[in-house]
Amino acid sequence: MKKVVKVVAAIIENDQNEILCALRSPEMSIPNMWEFPGGKVEKNEDIYSALVREIDEELSCKIETTELFNDHTHEYETFIINLLSIKCKIIEGTPIPTEHSKFLWLKRENLASLKWAPADIPTVEQLITEKISLLN
Repeated sequence: MKKVVKVVAAIIENDQNEILCALRSPEMSIPNMWEFPGGKVEKNEDIYSALVREIDEELSCKIETTELFNDHTHEYETFIINLLSIKCKIIEGTPIPTEHSKFLWLKRENLASLKWAPADIPTVEQLITEKISLLN
């Protein structure tokens, strides 16, 4: 039986309607693929406070969560990830890559140009679809 890992991911949008994308470092599992920053939910921790903690640790900035955007379960070779993508905004500081190789700010319509970690793809697709529906 594969272990199920509950993970939160931040969809951080700036004032130019660009979304923060993070490149996993070569040392991380699923290396050199793009993801939304975040991390594991600890025992007895709710998803929103887990994301605030993770972003503080990983990006050295403070966020405010707004809404659960996507809930997706993806099976990798050795484990299963339940990825909860949450919309949020930066309320203090500027993101600094401490664990990731680099960050990019991209418009929704350009998100598909990156090589995403498989678990993040449904969120990417939903963000692109949301952009289309916002225009109509």
